[in-house]
Amino acid sequence: MVITSRRGASSFGCLLSLLIFVAALYYAVNIGEVFFRYYRLLDEMQTEAHLAAGLDDGTIRRRIQAAIEEIGLPDSAGNRQLQVYRSSSPREIVIETRYSETVSLPFFNHSFSFHPRTSQPL
Repeated sequence: MVITSRRGASSFGCLLSLLIFVAALYYAVNIGEVFFRYYRLLDEMQTEAHLAAGLDDGTIRRRIQAAIEEIGLPDSAGNRQLQVYRSSSPREIVIETRYSETVSLPFFNHSFSFHPRTSQPL
């Protein structure tokens, strides 16, 4: 009967691969949340622009500010930065804002700046 010993190198390689995968997943989830919030705000702005023919600018502004609070975006996205204006030629509404979010992770600190903007013909 021959007994062979295993070196364990393949187990270490598997653990290292698993560690790298988990680290990449951790970073992707935390950075992805920032972009997910951005797209939620953009969707809300597009919805309000679509309904703008029957709403005044104050109502649109209040609804978007409520969405900003619900989504958990910085207050700077809804204060003076939020602009709702209508143009007469061509007849359209434009909704836009600016804000930035900072992601602080181990070995990674970055500030993402966003400028969501949407326009819709009236």
